[in-house]
Amino acid sequence: MNFETYPFEKLNTLLQNITPNAEYTPLSLTIGEPQFDTPKFILDALNNHATLLNKYPKTAGESVLREAMIKYNKVRFGLSLDNTQLIPTFGTREVLFNFPQFLLHDVKDPVMVFPNPFYQIYEGAAKACRAEVIYLNLNASNDFQPEVDEIALAKADFVILNSPNNPTSSVMCMEDLKKWVNLALKHNFVLMNDECYADLYLDEPLPSLLNASVEVGNTDFKNVLVINSVSKRSSAPGLRSGFIAGDAKILKDYMVYRTYVGCASPLPLQEAAAVAWADQEHVAVFREKYRANFEVAKEVLGVDAPKATFYIWLKVKDEITFTTTLYEKYNLKVIPGSFLGREGEGQGYVRLALVYEAVKTKEALTRIKLCLENN
Repeated sequence: MNFETYPFEKLNTLLQNITPNAEYTPLSLTIGEPQFDTPKFILDALNNHATLLNKYPKTAGESVLREAMIKYNKVRFGLSLDNTQLIPTFGTREVLFNFPQFLLHDVKDPVMVFPNPFYQIYEGAAKACRAEVIYLNLNASNDFQPEVDEIALAKADFVILNSPNNPTSSVMCMEDLKKWVNLALKHNFVLMNDECYADLYLDEPLPSLLNASVEVGNTDFKNVLVINSVSKRSSAPGLRSGFIAGDAKILKDYMVYRTYVGCASPLPLQEAAAVAWADQEHVAVFREKYRANFEVAKEVLGVDAPKATFYIWLKVKDEITFTTTLYEKYNLKVIPGSFLGREGEGQGYVRLALVYEAVKTKEALTRIKLCLENN
């Protein structure tokens, strides 16, 4: 398989012959990995169940984890899911890669549709499926919202949305989510929303695609799925805890497929993830940290905060030149937007991940301001 080099590897290649200014402490705003400590109650649950390492975990997930995830969906979204409508997963990256292979295996000339720019695992999955890709281009002209081309969608077998969006931070409103559910039913494609940033809203809680499905009367979630993860919301990416939820008919067969994949989460991790999913108060603490970071960004760079995520999609003249200059003169790494997109999308932007405490964030953004002003 001819996979595209991952963005962070491209960045390493771009910067490998550049000596950064040693007058500055190295900083990086490249990876969307929260740099806050995982809450102690989650760590305690992990430590208290370490002896369970002598047990094989169930592929379907232990009841304590499933119940916590179902509770989360009830408390956070008002959704009354049952066990047939949810599968615990080893994070969401593995789902994004293997679910399309499961879904499209028997489809002749499969077609996948997803936003552009994008989280690169979408593209990797399409390559693994030998699928034709149709891009939903996100740019300033459409306010970074996926536009509908019904002629193209009529060919689609699997459509991935990503709201709140990585890398652009755009958010789809309920009416737009409802429109997409209706399109999935009309054209009979499977629709998935990657909702891993859904809890990192700055003001009002954001709806799930499953809420939109209920709103249009599709209460059994036919053709509709979502994925979510504790990685961002709980500052616990190492737990590798996610879920896929929605259409029970699809999930029944996917569960059989997963028994062959071999990606069941170890029992101590499941126990720790269960307490993380069940608790909402610690997530509010992290939202305040990200809100503070965006206030700093407004102060230093004059940019408005998005509705969700911890990313800034910053417009620059030339994203490659800006990235290399920023590293050479100010010892700060960012990701060029063109590394995250195809067919020209992402050019003229860099992605900033505001994943540190406010003091370090301000230092990084001040360097960016200097680079913008002096180069």
